[in-house]
Amino acid sequence: MALSDELQWRGFVNQTTFGDITDLDKEPRAFYFGVDPSADSMTIGNLAPAMMVRHFIEAGHKAYLLVGGATGMIGDPDGKKDERNLLSLEDIDRNKKAIAAEYHQVLAGQEFTVVDNYDWFKDMNYLTFLRDVGKNVALSQMLGRDFVQARLGEGGSGISYAEFSYSLIQGYDFLHLNRTYDVSLQLCGADQWGNSIAGVDLIRRIEGKEAHVYSTPLVVNKATGQKFGKSEDGAIWLNPNKTSVYKFYQFWLNADDAGVTDYAKIYTMLSKEAIEQMQRQVAENPAGREAQKTLAREVTTIVHGADRAASAEKVTAVLFGGADFTSLTDNDIELLAQEIPVQPLGVSVIEALVNAGVASSNGDARRLMESGAVSVSGDKKFEDFKLEHRSLIKKGKNSFILVR
Repeated sequence: MALSDELQWRGFVNQTTFGDITDLDKEPRAFYFGVDPSADSMTIGNLAPAMMVRHFIEAGHKAYLLVGGATGMIGDPDGKKDERNLLSLEDIDRNKKAIAAEYHQVLAGQEFTVVDNYDWFKDMNYLTFLRDVGKNVALSQMLGRDFVQARLGEGGSGISYAEFSYSLIQGYDFLHLNRTYDVSLQLCGADQWGNSIAGVDLIRRIEGKEAHVYSTPLVVNKATGQKFGKSEDGAIWLNPNKTSVYKFYQFWLNADDAGVTDYAKIYTMLSKEAIEQMQRQVAENPAGREAQKTLAREVTTIVHGADRAASAEKVTAVLFGGADFTSLTDNDIELLAQEIPVQPLGVSVIEALVNAGVASSNGDARRLMESGAVSVSGDKKFEDFKLEHRSLIKKGKNSFILVR
């Protein structure tokens, strides 16, 4: 498919300044996409536009990833929140490097250039900025931004001059990249539309050139109607230290039937034919959850690599699918050890059950075993014994203990 067709089919079309998005198919453009380094990782909410960026690159457009060292010092204003806490330069630098590394992983070796707006703002004179930029932006335009209206309106928490000026800084980013790299297109999420338009206006007023913005909609959970990307434990992060590979895999495995193929269009590079096959699987055998298994494998592979995705898949099959525990490799065991209680070799089954809190007492553990509620590495055990080899104890359907 042409890029414009791909974007429409996958659900990446929202607001744009293009009169016709088939303009994207005509010639390569230099574009940029900005990331706020407010944390040391992206969430899966950020992953959606990152996947859109990948499609633009694969279609031949030249990408610039702007990691906002300067804007990160102020904080991206939000209509629903108070002022953001200011980060130190050290925190911002660490976050910039971490997010750039995640983009290298997600974009799978595709070429892109990382730029940092701190580089062109750190030595800028304030009066020069007001003269060259501020004079070209109408106050009425800035006051019209949705986030400003929300913060200044009834019940709003107010807004500082710093956050109010955020759109000026972002607008100048576009202007600078246009001058320096001939960037004529900004990609953004739907919530950044207003700030992004500021750059288009600046380029038109100051340079007399045409520039464009293309935004992607926020992903919505069809089952709940809420913004997609949260679990019971909070946001789903790409950093495995924030959301483990296993929990990341499980999030996608638990996707609702109504949304699973839409998520696959956005978060994977699967072909139209492959996703149509997923749609048939949902319609014909929803209980088999084959579409969810495909989604979980593909997204985990993109974010964490094929080996860790395979480990998460194997561990899930052992815990819930009856697969053989002894088939797990050392790497699989390490992943499993992060998710369930661990007991040392040499303990008895009853000791392991009590120490891990699965049974309340030795008597309770013994009764569980005698009733057939306990298995060790897939085999039901009715009497206590010492565990001398790596084993997986299971009580009922969802309680597990790793002995190693």
